[in-house]
Amino acid sequence: MIWVCARIVSLCLIGCLLAAPSRAASPHAIPAPAIDETPGAATTEVAVLAGGCFWGVQGVFQHVKGVISAVSGYAGGEQSTARYDSVETGRTGHAESVRITFDPHRILYGQILQVYFSVAHDPTELNRQGPDRGTQYRSTIFPATASQAEIAKAYIAQLDKAHAFDRPIVTTIEPDRAFYPAEDYHQDFLTRHPDVPYIVIYDLPKLRQLRQVFPDLYRTEPVLVTAGNLSN
Repeated sequence: MIWVCARIVSLCLIGCLLAAPSRAASPHAIPAPAIDETPGAATTEVAVLAGGCFWGVQGVFQHVKGVISAVSGYAGGEQSTARYDSVETGRTGHAESVRITFDPHRILYGQILQVYFSVAHDPTELNRQGPDRGTQYRSTIFPATASQAEIAKAYIAQLDKAHAFDRPIVTTIEPDRAFYPAEDYHQDFLTRHPDVPYIVIYDLPKLRQLRQVFPDLYRTEPVLVTAGNLSN
């Protein structure tokens, strides 16, 4: 396990030297979805989102009010290849993803997507985020229901029509894909390793943007996987 962690940190250092942060300097406020869910009787709902390295995406949603848990993992491929060493080849169909369990009476699915598109990642980067390259870093929504798929599709169309970004959104919608939690050493990585250069350059700015753009949604204390939120 030590050599794996050392390899991750080494890759982060290389990534920091190869590329500058793409959107760390300025938060990107975007309109809320025109179409969203109406909360029902359910007290929990799940969203699975991919937007580059899962460390930062997980870290952002762990600081969002109404989120019960945010777990890093893999989606898009088979269970047999849902391992970091396999996924990083870019040949498994998996994307580094985050499973977000939230209370729909405190935050709506559309609001989750608004945070996702505005501060969690750049939805105009195709098969990459910052220094990370490959389909495993693609921008993808894995809807849990037909309703989520329709809301996501409508929101992407709304944002493109409004020219919310300088380039078209490349986020894909991939239904009927299972989620598999990542290895323990990936969980809560931003909180446990805030001094890693990759985190400092690419991910901590996202938390500052979250606090600036969504002050009413920002929570100071993150909800961590180490508190018992890893179960499938």
